[in-house]
Amino acid sequence: MAVSQAVRLARSTVDRLPLAARPRLEPGVGAGMLHLGLGAFHRAHQAVYTEDAIAAAGGDWGIVGVAPRSYAVIGALSGQDRLYSVLSVGAGCVEPRVVGVHTHLLHAAANPMNVVGWIADPAIRVVTLTVTEKAYRLDPAGRPRVDDEVRADVTTDRPPLTVPGWLARGLVRRSAVDAPLALVSCDNLPANGSRLAAVVEAALELLPEPLRGRTLGYVHRSVTFPGTTVDRIVPATTARTVELARERLGVADAVPVMAEPFSQWVIEDEFPGGRPAWDLAGAVLTADARPWERLKLRTLNGVHSAIAYLGALAGRRTIDEALRLPGIDAFLDRFIADDIAPTLVPPPGETVEGYGRTVRERFANPELGYTTLQVATDGSQIEPDRHVEHVVFCIERHQRTAGTLDDQDAGARLQPPGRGLDRRELDRDPRRLGGEMRRNRCLERIRVAIAQRHVEPVGGRERRDVAVDRTAGLEARGHRLHADRPDARARERLHERDGDARLADAGVRAGDEQSLRHRLRGRATRTIAWPSGVVRGSPFHAWP
Repeated sequence: MAVSQAVRLARSTVDRLPLAARPRLEPGVGAGMLHLGLGAFHRAHQAVYTEDAIAAAGGDWGIVGVAPRSYAVIGALSGQDRLYSVLSVGAGCVEPRVVGVHTHLLHAAANPMNVVGWIADPAIRVVTLTVTEKAYRLDPAGRPRVDDEVRADVTTDRPPLTVPGWLARGLVRRSAVDAPLALVSCDNLPANGSRLAAVVEAALELLPEPLRGRTLGYVHRSVTFPGTTVDRIVPATTARTVELARERLGVADAVPVMAEPFSQWVIEDEFPGGRPAWDLAGAVLTADARPWERLKLRTLNGVHSAIAYLGALAGRRTIDEALRLPGIDAFLDRFIADDIAPTLVPPPGETVEGYGRTVRERFANPELGYTTLQVATDGSQIEPDRHVEHVVFCIERHQRTAGTLDDQDAGARLQPPGRGLDRRELDRDPRRLGGEMRRNRCLERIRVAIAQRHVEPVGGRERRDVAVDRTAGLEARGHRLHADRPDARARERLHERDGDARLADAGVRAGDEQSLRHRLRGRATRTIAWPSGVVRGSPFHAWP
């Protein structure tokens, strides 16, 4: 049945819903939060936690939802009294619920000053964001980039068009009443709270005096930027999602959201104006979210990417199919234990290996539908934020043990996805991971990260100098090996003569599924015996 022909989800049709699926809140909750970004993730994550928190402890913490660009979701939600459904889907199990925590809906593109007004309203004590990395307008090193659009938003009277512009203009107004506020990034960025603070302060620095001093003083005194770690897999909504929602609810929902059963939200508890009782809804409130952030970015995202790259090479369409490849469990066990676990200290009560097993169980959910190419594409744009610290750790580990930087350790994190793919095929079809061959952005971020670290002298030179020289050499040499290194003969098997690293010794070619199967079958834990004094690199390279 088409959505237009069915009874629509609305407050007037809530009594048609199964009891367990009905909204936890009655109409009349006041607004205390504003959220920028009405996408599927927010509706399946922050909105669910907030509705459960209000149901558990009360309070006027309803959400003013802001769609930055598209009106489609606002139009559909408005026609359903701001109600929508979340379908928690596992293997053979679907649990629907209807969420009704949004009190107002704003379209920023149509009326940006309305957004500014709500940010300035003292009733709003928390502003959360899921706007993707692009909206933060960061440079390749992750620093705020004040471009002409942001400058015009802050220094002219035109309605602001950017996220930094909306926040800055709202804070200027809000500073007049000195109302406390928490600005909470929920995007998958390392140190997302600190980055949001830097973006906001860079925009406010453009203000003329005395407005600049007054607003920055207010921000330093009354505004916080808690760091967070968010986690829930939320696939794109499809026609099947809409039909499944209708079947389970008995009414039609035009904008349902599908999600895995697992959900996690770790939040630094810095809220000067108060907050919903998210802890009663299952969130983790902590003084420092960084241990959870590192665990997620390095383990979950790293494993997800590794499965995607290998699955794509093996011709597996989806992530759950890739997890059924022979030998991949042994490979991932070693990848987590040898390459990820030594680089971080997990939060209390967690182990890296245990977390890694949970991650793989989640990825094996066949209902999620993530394709290997979907995850693997554009890794060179995503991976720098996730793994710069990881690469620097490996660089410094090599320098501590051998006094040198090994190209392969950095290369493995910089560019695993290109392994085994034929460049001519990439040229014919750039969608086939073509973007993965570009390393410049990764290398720039690594050089900046190394340059900013405090390092000890090694062999009469600072390690900073050694590392910067060597990472620059990765780009200059195209990842070629020095022929005079004692370990070169053992490692040159893993490189193609034109510098594109591939598993040539295994005969892996694009689409050569049988070859990859042969490599995976029972051999994933075998290592190359590196010469004395050289630390073994990534298991991407340690495969036979």
